[in-house]
Amino acid sequence: GLHTPRSKAVKTVMLALKAAGIIGYPVIIRSAYSLGGLGSAFAKNGHELKRLAQIAFTSAEQILIEKDLTGWKEIEYEVLRDREDNCVIVCNMENMDPMGIHTGESIVVAPSQTLTNFEYHTLREIAIKLIRHLGVIGECNVQFALQPRRKQGSMRYRIIEVNARLSRSSALASKATGYPLAFVASKLALGYTLPELKNAITKTTSAFFEPALDYVVVKMPRWDLDKFKQAKHDIGSQMKSVGEVMAIGRNFEEAIQKASRMLGLDQNGIIASYERLKAKYPHIKHSINGESTKEKLSELIKNPNEHRLLAITQALKMGISVDKIAYWSKIDEWFISKLKNITDLMKSLKKKRALEASLVREAKNKGFSDKQIAVLCKQTEESVFDFRRNSGILPKINHIDTLAGEFPAQTNYLYLTYPLSPQPTENNVTSPYPREVKQNKKILILGSGVYRIGSSVEFDWCAVTCGQMLRKMGYHRIVINHNPETVSTDYDMADTLYFEELNFETIREIYRRENPLGIILSMGGQTPNNIAIRCRDGGLNILGTSAESIDKAENRYKFSKLLTHLEIDQPAWRELTNIKGAKQFAEGVEYPVLVRPSYVLSGAAMNIAFNSDDLEKYLKEATYISPEHPVVITKFIIGAKEIEVDAVAFKGKILTDIVSEHIENAGVHFGDATIVCPPQKLYVETLRRIKVITAQIGKTLEVTGPFNIQFLAKENDIKVIECNLRASRSFPFVSKITNVNLAEISTRAIISMLEQRRLRTSFDCNLLNIPYVGVKAPQFSFSRLKGADPILSVEMASTGEVAALGKNLEEAYLKSIIATGFNLPKKGVLLSLGGELNKTKFLSSAKNLYESGLKIYATHHTMLYLRGHGMEAVQLYKLHEMPQ
Repeated sequence: GLHTPRSKAVKTVMLALKAAGIIGYPVIIRSAYSLGGLGSAFAKNGHELKRLAQIAFTSAEQILIEKDLTGWKEIEYEVLRDREDNCVIVCNMENMDPMGIHTGESIVVAPSQTLTNFEYHTLREIAIKLIRHLGVIGECNVQFALQPRRKQGSMRYRIIEVNARLSRSSALASKATGYPLAFVASKLALGYTLPELKNAITKTTSAFFEPALDYVVVKMPRWDLDKFKQAKHDIGSQMKSVGEVMAIGRNFEEAIQKASRMLGLDQNGIIASYERLKAKYPHIKHSINGESTKEKLSELIKNPNEHRLLAITQALKMGISVDKIAYWSKIDEWFISKLKNITDLMKSLKKKRALEASLVREAKNKGFSDKQIAVLCKQTEESVFDFRRNSGILPKINHIDTLAGEFPAQTNYLYLTYPLSPQPTENNVTSPYPREVKQNKKILILGSGVYRIGSSVEFDWCAVTCGQMLRKMGYHRIVINHNPETVSTDYDMADTLYFEELNFETIREIYRRENPLGIILSMGGQTPNNIAIRCRDGGLNILGTSAESIDKAENRYKFSKLLTHLEIDQPAWRELTNIKGAKQFAEGVEYPVLVRPSYVLSGAAMNIAFNSDDLEKYLKEATYISPEHPVVITKFIIGAKEIEVDAVAFKGKILTDIVSEHIENAGVHFGDATIVCPPQKLYVETLRRIKVITAQIGKTLEVTGPFNIQFLAKENDIKVIECNLRASRSFPFVSKITNVNLAEISTRAIISMLEQRRLRTSFDCNLLNIPYVGVKAPQFSFSRLKGADPILSVEMASTGEVAALGKNLEEAYLKSIIATGFNLPKKGVLLSLGGELNKTKFLSSAKNLYESGLKIYATHHTMLYLRGHGMEAVQLYKLHEMPQ
C-alpha cells in the first residue's frame, strides 16, 4: 500500500518511448547503477526523450523512465534497524530546493521545518514500515516526494529512492545530529541490538533513542562552474557541485548566513556582496545587467543555478513579494519569509548612521558577521568588533549532545551562536569541557574547509595526521572545520571540535575562549594561510612558520623580489601597476606571458596571454579575484618540464625533502598534472641543484613546518616559479610512496619549536632506494558539465585524484588512468597531433598503436602524415571541414 512514482525500466530507446506514452509526460530518465544522477534528464515530449535516452544509454545498459515530480518537496529519513526489529529515526531532513534538483545539489535543512505534525509522523511510520519490509539490518536512507500546499490532514507522497547503505545523506545526518551512524550500523551488522549499544556522545544513554535537535543545520553545496568558461550554469538532476558545507545555528537565518560564508566565495552572508559577485562572475553580470529588472531576476529564480539564493535575496531587496518568489522558485514560503527577515534587517542596518546595541544584537542572532554589519553601517570590521564586545554581544558556546540538553552529556562537539540575551565575558564564562583541561596543553588546528577544485581530502589528511601526532605528544587538540565530508569533523578525531566558520572573526572568538598555546595554520591548505597576517595582527600565536614568511611566499611581488635578492633564477617578471606598463613588459619579453594573482588556490584567474587583448582581459579578471594583493606577470616558457619538492624544515634547516616530476609540460596546473615519484627522467645534477635551492629558500624564509616549491626545467636551466609555506596537495601522495610521513614530521618540527627543544636533524628519504614507481593521476568531471572545454590550462579543473604503484613508470601510469574510470580503447583511436614537431615526437607511439591492431582515425593532416609513414588511417573531419 506504499506509493511510488509510476515508472518502467527499459533497455532500448523504443521501449523508453513506449513506457513514457503509458506513464505520461513529463518524465525523468534515470540511469541504472549510476552515482550523482549521472545520465539523468527531464523530457517533456517524445522528441526530447529519444535524444536524451540515446545519451543515457552511452553510460548504462538500462534506464528508468519515471513520472516527473518537479516542484514537490523532497524529504529524507535516516533509519536504523537491528536484528530484533528495533527501529529508530536518527534524523529527518528537508531539501529547501524542490524535486527536480539532485539532493546533492540542494540546500538541505535538518530537522525539517515546513512539515506538519501529521506529515512528519506519517512519513516516519512509512520509513520504518519500509525498512522492516525490506529486512534491512543496519542503516537505510529513505527519500520521499511530498506534494506541497495540501489541506490539513491530507497528503500525497511518493517514495522516490531507498538506499540500504550509508550514503551522502547519512554522512550529513551523522554530523548534524552527533549520532555516529556508521559506527552503530557496523555494530548492528555484527549482531548487536540497539539497546545494547551505548550512545558514543553521552556515554550513559543507549543508542536506542531518536536524537533531539535544539538547533538548525543547513547544508549548502559549493560549485566551481566559473572555472569552466563555456559550461552551463544550470543545476538539476545531475550533480555538478564539488563540495558542501554544514552550518549550525539556533535559527534558520543564522545557519544559512553562516553556510553562505563557509563556501569560501568571499561572501559576507547571503546578501551583502551582490555587486562584488556580479563583477567576479561574468555570467551573472550578463544575466542581471545593472538595473536588475524583475524579468531577469525571475528567470534566474525560475531556472535553478548556483547563484539562485543570491537572486532571491536581491528580489526581496527590490520588494518582490514572498508569494511571487515562492511561485517562481517552487521553494516553500516559510524559507522565503526567513530570507526576507534577513533582507529586512539589512535595510534597517543601512538606515542607521551609528551602531545600536539592540540592532547589532539582533543582527548577530540572525547570522550577520562583523564584516557584513560593517559594510552595511559604513564602519570598519574592527570597530564593530569593539562595539559589540563593549555592549556584551558575545557568542555562546553550545553543545551538540544528541539530547537537546535533556540529560547530562560529555560532549566535545561545539558551535557558536549569538543569543538575544547578554553573555558573560571570557573571564566569567563556563568552561565548555566536562572535565578540566590543562591550559598549557591546548593546540588549535584549522581545517581546510569546503572541498573545491584545488582543495580536497589531501589537506584533511594533513590536518588529521597532525592531530593524531599531537595526541601522541600529549596535547589537547582543538579543531575548527565546517565540512561534513571530512574525517577531521568526526566527533572522535579531536579532543574538541568546533563545527564553525574558518574566518578570522570566528577563529578569534574561539581563540579567546580557549586560550590555547597557539594555532597551526599550515596543515589546512590555502584557507588558513590567507588569514595568517590577520591572526598575527590580532594577537594569535601562530605555531611554526611566521606570518611574515608566509606573506613573503604568498605575495607574488615579494617572492619574486626575494628570488632576485638570492640570485635564484626565475622567469622574467613584472608587478602590475597599469595596463600600459604590463603590455610594454609583455612585448619586451615576447608573448606568451603568464598572469599570476596572489593568495589564490587552484590557479584562480591565472591565465596565459598570447596577445595584448588576452592580457588586458586576464588582468581585469585577476584584480577582481585578488583585489588586496599584487598581480605579477611572468614570461611563460613553452616546453618546460615541471618539477616540485615537498619538504619539511626546522628553523630554516631542511629535515627532509621529496622530489617529484610532472609528465605534462608547463601550461597544465599542478593539480591537473600527472605526477611521478620517484622521478624517472631527471638528471642527478638537476636533483642536486633543486635540493640546494630548496635549502636556500627554506633557510631565508626561516621555515618551521611544511612547504612546497615548484620549478621549471628546460635545457639545463632550472627556474623557481612558486613557493607555498604550507602542506601541499601532494603531501599525502609522496608520503605514502616513500613511507616518510611529511605531516607527522611537520608536526614534530612545529611542536619542537614551541617547546624550544632541539629536533633530530634529518629524516632522510633516499629516492634511489625505492624499488617501485608511484603515479598520481587527476580525475576530471567534464562528462557532467555540458559545454565545458576539456583542454587543460594553468587554472585547475580536476575534481579528484587517484594513485597507483607499478614496477616501472608504464605499469604505474596505466593503473592510474584505469583507476580514474578511463576505458582503454578496444576497437579504435582518434589521433589529432597538431604541428610537425608533435607528429614527429608521437611517431613511434603511433606505430605501436597501429601494430596493436587498433583502427586509427585521424584529422586531415595527421592522416596524411601517418599514411606517409606506412600507416592506414580513416579521416575524420573537423566541424569547419565537413564536406557540403
